[in-house]
Amino acid sequence: QVQAVESGGGLVQPGGSLRLSCAPSGSIFSINAANWYRQVPGKERELVAGYISGGKTVYADSVKGRFTISRDNVKSTVFLQMNNLKPEDTATYYCHLNYYSDHGEALSTWGQGTLVTVSS
Repeated sequence: QVQAVESGGGLVQPGGSLRLSCAPSGSIFSINAANWYRQVPGKERELVAGYISGGKTVYADSVKGRFTISRDNVKSTVFLQMNNLKPEDTATYYCHLNYYSDHGEALSTWGQGTLVTVSS
């Protein structure tokens, strides 16, 4: 079973930047849709940014103008560029992929999460 694998989290000062990456752990045919979520303890997981049908992007109001989702279709990798980070961005960030397997199945998978801590 292919899983999403996130990387790029860490500790950053307020106003700093991080870039998260998400790639499948094995071979797939293509990514159909991709979303980044985040969650803090005691709260529900919330959508941060994502690709929806037609290749359009959506963002949570709290990150508009600061975060950018992008993708490398050749490498089947999705990125989340996070600029001007704020302490309230501190959370575990999860990648969710909808993809087509090499056998043509439409599947989806979550990553294990990567922790982003924004603190001075």
